[in-house]
Amino acid sequence: MATFLYRLGRLSFVRRRLVVLLWVVLLGLAGAGAAANSEPGSAEFTIPGTEAQRAFDLLNERYPGSGADGATARVVVRAPEGELITDPAHRAAVQDLVEDLRTGSDKVAQVADPYETQAVSQDGTTAYAQVSYLVKGLELEEADRDALEAAVDAGRATGLTVEMGGDALLEIPATGITEVIGVAVAAVALVVTLGSLVAAGLPLLTALIGVGVAVATITALTATLDLDSTTPILAMMLGLAVGIDYALFIVSRYRAELAEGHPHREAAGRALGTAGSAVVFAGLTVIIALAGLAVVNIPILTKMGLAAAGSVAVAVLIALTMIPALLGFAGDRILPRAARRARDAGPAVPAARTTGDASPAGTADGSTGASGRPNLGTRWARWVLRRPLAVLLVGAVGLGALALPAADLELGLPDDGSKPTDTTPRRAYDLLAESFGAGFNGPLMVVVDGRDATGGATAAAERARDRIAGLDDVAVVTEPMPSEDGSTAILTVIPATKPLSTETEDLVGAIRDSAAALHTDTGATLLVTGQTAMGIDVSQKLDDALLPYLALVVGLAFLLLILVFRSLLVPLKAALGFLLSVLAALGAVVAVFQWGWLGGLFGVEETGPVMSLMPIFLVGVVFGLAMDYEVFLVTRMREAYVHGLPPEQAVVTGFRHGARVVTAAAIIMISVFAGFVGSDEPMIKMIGLGLAIAVFFDAFVVRMTLVPAVLGLLGRSAWWLPGWLDRILPDVDVEGEKLQQRLAGPDTEPRTRESAVP
Repeated sequence: MATFLYRLGRLSFVRRRLVVLLWVVLLGLAGAGAAANSEPGSAEFTIPGTEAQRAFDLLNERYPGSGADGATARVVVRAPEGELITDPAHRAAVQDLVEDLRTGSDKVAQVADPYETQAVSQDGTTAYAQVSYLVKGLELEEADRDALEAAVDAGRATGLTVEMGGDALLEIPATGITEVIGVAVAAVALVVTLGSLVAAGLPLLTALIGVGVAVATITALTATLDLDSTTPILAMMLGLAVGIDYALFIVSRYRAELAEGHPHREAAGRALGTAGSAVVFAGLTVIIALAGLAVVNIPILTKMGLAAAGSVAVAVLIALTMIPALLGFAGDRILPRAARRARDAGPAVPAARTTGDASPAGTADGSTGASGRPNLGTRWARWVLRRPLAVLLVGAVGLGALALPAADLELGLPDDGSKPTDTTPRRAYDLLAESFGAGFNGPLMVVVDGRDATGGATAAAERARDRIAGLDDVAVVTEPMPSEDGSTAILTVIPATKPLSTETEDLVGAIRDSAAALHTDTGATLLVTGQTAMGIDVSQKLDDALLPYLALVVGLAFLLLILVFRSLLVPLKAALGFLLSVLAALGAVVAVFQWGWLGGLFGVEETGPVMSLMPIFLVGVVFGLAMDYEVFLVTRMREAYVHGLPPEQAVVTGFRHGARVVTAAAIIMISVFAGFVGSDEPMIKMIGLGLAIAVFFDAFVVRMTLVPAVLGLLGRSAWWLPGWLDRILPDVDVEGEKLQQRLAGPDTEPRTRESAVP
């Protein structure tokens, strides 16, 4: 591996114009494809194999043209203070509004007149009209939404309060100023770490090109693959973070090789042969974790995971090819000004790689200061190694305490009640809850399949209605609505409690429990669907899939890390540290989004259950990213140990060379993720905050603190591998030992600046 990457680095350096041209052409082709095939993302949320999904499929089959799976809009109308919505003038205005809604778009399937459907509050002040569309929310065109808004504006002009909600208002989430701020913070961190604008610019440039290629490709394939609208944003989030980090590690190692006196082309080859190997294996762990989301068998999660994995793969490829190519154009400008002056003074003598802390003063990688004093990473590692047990206990107990809120985790699907209070969907939600009861925002649909029922579907549905009406927390049960062929009937059940409450979840369970008795009595099949039912089914499916997913992903990554480190205890320690950081991050998410702690700071105006997909998505992404820092930091320790240093000194050497860069990489990744906390989309906000906190805990507490403590306690046993396993494992040479042996002879090219840049 190291030898191949060494050759690739030298080749990319020499053929830099061709390499850059190929990536620019690829970016142009992807952009052209995105422009030609740009379609709105899918809003469809399917969960195969669940009762809620079977009910939706049955509705689409038995009620053709009804738009059962199409978008809906709920328009809520309230009369002025002291007046009734049933007054003749207001009634006429509402009926005009209904007509405008019905004729505003050819994609409208039906509009329910509130006076015909009795959708008027008991106090007579409020009514609502349900608009059903033939297509899904993101398939509506701008003209359709404009017509909806125009009808609402016309209703408001009559003096009525008119608000609207529903998935018909869904739009593709847009990036904003906070994401730009995140990238700007990353740029500042790069400049501070590398001390050169050119060196700082290369990781940003390659990451942006990689993200451009990945996101443009995803956009071009959105319609073909029926991708979710948030998929490109998540691919951008991860692509930016890992793309900057991977490039940073290679650039930093390249500068270290230059500091040891190697010519530019040779330094590019050596940097890719060492840091590039770590990039490959770190990228593989992220890709495995993301692609492994497919085992959950929820299409939206599978597509998000595969798209994000593709974005990471592009980041790895561009780091391995375009970074060495751009280094060829940069010349000595990749170095800080002081290091450039030192090279101008004359060629350096290569520093020995195996001698303690010996290192040239003021080296380009920042391993020592200008005075030769050990850098902060060295001092920190030595401090931890002097008291490893105390550090381990404090760090582990601290993360465990932060994870405690996760024990109160409640899962659900976000609704309009989680939106900001100044939006019309939230105002419509609040008006309905105030006038009709909290349950009107989450009605349950009970589908009775009576094809084989005695007496028909309607009779079976009436028996079901009588039973459901007697259950706790039921506000209203409508009369059965039969299909045209009479084989199916629908009941709408309005709970007395809000959609995302445990009482409503219990009601769903009670209705489903009554299905067996109904089938015994009539032969009919009863199915429950609706937002709350979907949320329950998603949570259950994710709970069932979590352990197999963890076993698959952690197992594959464990084997991969055994190959990288040739150790059993180091990969085990990496996995346990990951569990600590992800549980602490999940605890923080619960505290903010469910308990409301610091909610105002993060723009969380309404607390509620955590998004159902969040835990397993957080596990997948954070595991991959956690292994990034493990690979980058510990491979440098492994390299020092393999080259003859004692275990504790190897840990110090790894920190001396890697701590500064790992710290910068973590700050960059946290900045990128935190930039998405300002999104108006609850899912993006929650994922951005969760990932930012998880990376903070994993990088600074686990990798930078607990890892040296554990390695200090284990000593040489940390690198133990059974002889029989050592013999059967392939030697991937991540630390470049074979490469160093190959290059130990006389250089094939003179060590002068003149020969460095062909």
